[in-house]
Amino acid sequence: MIEWIRFIVGSLCIICGLVIAVIAAFGLFKFKFAMNRMHAAAITDTLGILMVLLGLIVLRGFCFDSLKLGLIILFFWFASPVSSHLLAGMEVEISDRFKDNCEVEETERKGGRT
Repeated sequence: MIEWIRFIVGSLCIICGLVIAVIAAFGLFKFKFAMNRMHAAAITDTLGILMVLLGLIVLRGFCFDSLKLGLIILFFWFASPVSSHLLAGMEVEISDRFKDNCEVEETERKGGRT
């Protein structure tokens, strides 16, 4: 009986993560601005992958493989904000259309770049 409950909960987590990933992929193609696309991609990184990996942890049971999957979740949660921040900074620096539509504060940067 407990195996069926584990199977159902794990399957629901995986299906929920896949649905989130499909919705985010639709957003990647639908949105026009790079910042909006980054938001859709960040949803997949954080919530979609989290749900799929949690479903795999539940299906596999709590063992050494679950620890590995948990470490993958931690890696994604640490790497995603850093990469999103770098991409957003690049978009602000190179996009003229972004500066026309949004208020961008000019700051002095270290290393001689402005």
